[in-house]
Amino acid sequence: MTSLLEGAKKLVTRSSDVGARVDGLERAAAASRGRVDDAVVDAAQAVADRAASRLRLSADHTVVALAGATGSGKSSTFNALTQLELSAVGVRRPTTSWATACVWGKEGAEELLEWLGIPARHQVTRDSMLSKADEDVEMRGVVLLDLPDHDSTEVSHHLEVERLVQLADLMVWVLDPQKYADAAIHDRFLKPLAGHSEVMLVVLNHIDTVPEDRRPSMVEDVRRLLEADGLAGVPVVPVSARNGWGVDELRAMIVKRVAEKKVTRSRLEADVRTAAERLQEAVGTGKPPTLSKERVAALDDALSEAAGVPTVVRAVADSTRLRANRATGWPVTAWFSRLKPDPLKRLHLDLGSAGKELTGAARTSVPKATGVQRARVDTEVRALADQVGEGMAPSWANAVRSASVSRLPDLTDRLDRAVASTDLGADRIPAWAGAVRVLQYVLILSAIVGAGWLALLSLGSYARLPEPPTPDVGAFPLPTLLLVGGIVLGLLLALVCRWLVSLTARARARAADKRLRDAISAVSDEVVVAPVRAELASYAEVREALATALR
Repeated sequence: MTSLLEGAKKLVTRSSDVGARVDGLERAAAASRGRVDDAVVDAAQAVADRAASRLRLSADHTVVALAGATGSGKSSTFNALTQLELSAVGVRRPTTSWATACVWGKEGAEELLEWLGIPARHQVTRDSMLSKADEDVEMRGVVLLDLPDHDSTEVSHHLEVERLVQLADLMVWVLDPQKYADAAIHDRFLKPLAGHSEVMLVVLNHIDTVPEDRRPSMVEDVRRLLEADGLAGVPVVPVSARNGWGVDELRAMIVKRVAEKKVTRSRLEADVRTAAERLQEAVGTGKPPTLSKERVAALDDALSEAAGVPTVVRAVADSTRLRANRATGWPVTAWFSRLKPDPLKRLHLDLGSAGKELTGAARTSVPKATGVQRARVDTEVRALADQVGEGMAPSWANAVRSASVSRLPDLTDRLDRAVASTDLGADRIPAWAGAVRVLQYVLILSAIVGAGWLALLSLGSYARLPEPPTPDVGAFPLPTLLLVGGIVLGLLLALVCRWLVSLTARARARAADKRLRDAISAVSDEVVVAPVRAELASYAEVREALATALR
């Protein structure tokens, strides 16, 4: 980019931004690659490369190319402008596919001629010819090319003309009065150059063969055809190269364009603008869209359902109740509850490090997504892509859709791993439950002591042994109070704790739900949202780069 801008500063004034435009087109082409038609992108990239190369070459020389059909008098016009017999005319024209170049002021033009691909044997330096000094001064800096006939039967001639038409700074089209409306030149060359009127001249040669009263109308007819080609305002110069009519006027136009030092800049700007407009048609003109939070949230919900988050959340609540009730319930009934399977362990979740080593950390036994759930995921992915693709060109909208589904084959495994790796927080009983457990064992121990005490008293009475003194607490004997109080208080405490356990289970289920949905959202972002955002970022970059190229 640095060398490109440096070349631009050498070529044009400081206020010009042609270098930035070329760079904008290059960035737009790079960001569009793979998203719009390759032919359009390749054409834009070729224009950017060609313009960048031209910016690095001589800014003191202007390439003027003469192009025309067989018999148009193009070579005669070339000889008249150079005032030398450099190009063979008529039947003496060579069959070579090379163009002939005449250079006024060759110093600094060597690299430019090499870039143009003109062999040394086809180069003539006008300074070296016998001519008056003042004749050379006005044309200094001109590189005049005589191109092969564009309608030649030789394919190599066509290719050379098409190549040099793209490289020339100023195009001079030489037309014949009998073939100036030929579709071959209009459809193949002039119409594709619509928008290049500032860097084009049209010569109507052999004007001497046209009756004088018909000449003005013929010139106007040529202008009408050019306007239909999108080239309104292109000067049309009637010339007779054989008789020298109009040659001085044509030469003066070329000298004026070269002296203004705007031709090269105008040609590059026209090329960049045309390529950028074609690329913009393929890209679309809609503003860069943004992803809707509501649409992303809907996708996250669909993925959560498909990943079995509600099932896991219910299992967290049930497992928390089971584990906490074991810790806080009446020890007798709590012991029987151990026969119940843990809901989380049935899903291969929250098994601890040893359990994960046995079952594998990445796999769970959460039920697979149903057909309805999979259909909902597909619908939400499609809806997300359609929303952001609205207003884009079809090719770019298709690129967004392709990006949205590009990683879906990995989705099931990624969701399962996300669920398996989430800390559900259900394996730890609440701190208060530990204290309740100790209290429950104290109460059951009291009941056992009371029961044992009463048994000893009954056994002593049966054996007619002296009855030991039994303390009373109020109106109740202590052994009875220990037995009944231990059992009743244990059961009451278990009932109260069930209410607390239920609150804890709901809180942990909510916490687990949030952690799971955060994990699913991360998968959603990685698998679907991030690829779509990457396409939107590329689209925004293309729009910004095209705005630079077209400003």
